[in-house]
Amino acid sequence: QVQLAESGGGLVQAGGSLRLSCAASGRTTFSNLRIGWFRQAPGKEREFVASIMWNGGMTHYPSSVRGRFTISRDNANNTVSLQMNNLKPEDTAVYYCAARGDLRLQVAAEQYNYWGQGTQVTVSS
Repeated sequence: QVQLAESGGGLVQAGGSLRLSCAASGRTTFSNLRIGWFRQAPGKEREFVASIMWNGGMTHYPSSVRGRFTISRDNANNTVSLQMNNLKPEDTAVYYCAARGDLRLQVAAEQYNYWGQGTQVTVSS
């Protein structure tokens, strides 16, 4: 089993920045995992935001956040972070960290097996 716990959400003005962290636990190694960040705004479906393999490699972003968001991992501390810059009101959502035991890129939420509890990000205009 993999447990994931997000932190770092909050309230920020448009144009500001936040850094989310996802702490992983429950295994001695996470090397076979792909990590994704998703978000869900009220009344909307869960949306892919970023992805990276636990051991590094290419990162992936949708066009809505590319150039503003950066996903990175700290293997020594078993964390994956999401740096969010130039935030916009439309970025307001609950942000979730997720993991799947397959390294292939997937952007569909149903392809991820493990989920954190989510952290609220609110961007005011």
